Parts: sequence; structure tokens; C-alpha cells
Amino acid sequence: MNLYNASSTGSLPGYRHLYESGELQRRSRMLRDRLQACDVCPRACGVDRLRDESGYCRSPLRPLVASACAHRGEEPPLSGTRGSGTVFFANCNLRCLYCQNYQISQNNAAYAAEPGSTAALADIMVGLQQGQGCHNINLVSPTHFVPQIVEALCFAAARGLRLPLVYNTNAYDSVETLRLLDGVVDVYLPDTKYASNAVAARLSSAADYVERSRHAIGEMYRQVGSDLVLNEDGTVLRGLIVRHLVLPGGLAGSRESLAWLARSISTNVTLSIMSQYHPAHHARGIPLLSRRVTAEEYRQVVDIAQELGFENIWSQTMEADRHYLPDFSRDGHPFE
Repeated sequence: MNLYNASSTGSLPGYRHLYESGELQRRSRMLRDRLQACDVCPRACGVDRLRDESGYCRSPLRPLVASACAHRGEEPPLSGTRGSGTVFFANCNLRCLYCQNYQISQNNAAYAAEPGSTAALADIMVGLQQGQGCHNINLVSPTHFVPQIVEALCFAAARGLRLPLVYNTNAYDSVETLRLLDGVVDVYLPDTKYASNAVAARLSSAADYVERSRHAIGEMYRQVGSDLVLNEDGTVLRGLIVRHLVLPGGLAGSRESLAWLARSISTNVTLSIMSQYHPAHHARGIPLLSRRVTAEEYRQVVDIAQELGFENIWSQTMEADRHYLPDFSRDGHPFE
């Protein structure tokens, strides 16, 4: 396991340097231009979001923040002792039948977020740093709002934001968009969901998920490498953490997904193997998805990762689904 320590005084987030040079502002303008015929994600709908047209993600021009909180249930170097400053964006470019965040990801009118300005998003980021003392800014489902996030980051950097930026994604990302985040994002936190496009199409309405996600993870690796750089307090400053959610009946294609990761990325990459699958959203009515993962199914995936030579594996208990399921109807904090 290769973990490198860096002093807190000498390790400013990458976006700070880009902001001070004017490069962050230039990237922001380039990303905003792409909203005119939107190709921010692989859907490439071509709608004019600058005129509030919405495509597959059903998102307007202004960012939709469903919740923001200090989240203590992320991987240990993310949560630390004070929590990860988690910003949950509404809507999504996938349609996962079992999504645990379905209340906010699937355009549910009962949990609709009000569009906010990028300045308001900057307020949220700064508040997570100054008001709640979080270790990082953790952007959950950011893909469809990348231009707005970078614009907000310009405002927040001007106000002294200096926390590492975490890009917490389903990995159905455009490589072209990710290239504009080179040096902006400090920590990439992608999923590797499936090894089969047929399964991805059936469960998440993404018939090209395998190729798209693997190209995206490859670009993330190119930018930040596989080593985790840690602060003096053990929280992460920079690096790549790949998540894999074990699905019932082997639907995630775990062996093939992890073998690809070992072969094409690195066995040094930090791997988070999650047991927290819960039959949420439409999954309750689908036989293949209507049950939790068994202890044996989960153990087999952890064993596979070890066989493949992964050096840094985080695992969960089988009770994880009881602790990590959010409820966005709660006031203030979906996990408490």
C-alpha cells in the first residue's frame, strides 16, 4: 500500500494554483461554452442548456443541490474526524433501477431541488470549510453540472476555499470533460459498476457503460496516479479511489471488472469494495435485484481482489446497508 504524507502547509489543492494563474477561469469559460450544445457527458444530447433546455439528465442551467452536509460515512481518509463536505447534486445521467439516492437522482417531484446560482454553490463550499470544518469538498453525481461547479469554484477560490476537491462519480463521464478537470480535481472517486454492456443497459440504461467508464477511469489515473497522498491527519489530499458495489447474483461482473482494473490501471490503486447494496427504487419488484448480497457473495469478491494482487482494499461489514442508506426527506442531513 503506497501512501505518501504531505505537510498541510505545502499542499494546496490544484485548483488554487489554476485560479491564481487565471487558468481556472479559462477552463470555466470553455466548459460553459459546451453547454450551448451540451456534450458534457457521454449522452451528448446537444440541447442548449444556456437557454434552459434539458436533455437526458433533465437538468437546467442552474445547478441543483439536493443536500450538503458533513458526511462521516465515506472511506476513512475522506471522512476523517470532521466529515467529508458532501454536496449531493440532483438528477443523474444514469437510470439505475436500484439507486439508493433515487429520491434525488430520478427527478422525483417530491424531493425536487430548487435551482441555485453558481454563487450560491460557492457559498455552500465555503460554508462546508469554514462553518463545518470539513476535510474536503465531495461532489456527488457531479457529471452533468461540471461547468457550473468549475464556475462556482472560481467564486469559492476567491473567497479562500482551500480544501481538496473530490469528484465522486458513477464514471459515466466524458473523457473530453475530464481533461478540462486536469489539475482542478484532487481526488477521483469513480465507480466501476459493470463488466457487461447488456447488464448496464438493463440496469442503468447505459449500453456503452463499460467502454465509457473504463476510458474515464483511465483518464483519472493519468491525472492523479494510483498513490494516495495523505495530510498529516491521515485525510486524503490527492489520488484515485475506485469503488465497486457488489450486486446479487454476480450482476456486477466483479471478477472481470477487477481484472481489468488490475491489468489496465494498477493493483496499487485503492479499491473500495462495498457490501451496502439494498433493493431500493425499482429493485424491490425485480427478482434478480430484490435481495441483499449474501456474505458469501461479498467474501468471494474480496478474495478475487486479493488474488489479483490489489495492495490497498477497503471492505465493509454486511450491516453496511443499514448505515449508509440516505433519506433525503430528513431536514438537514440525509444520514442522521
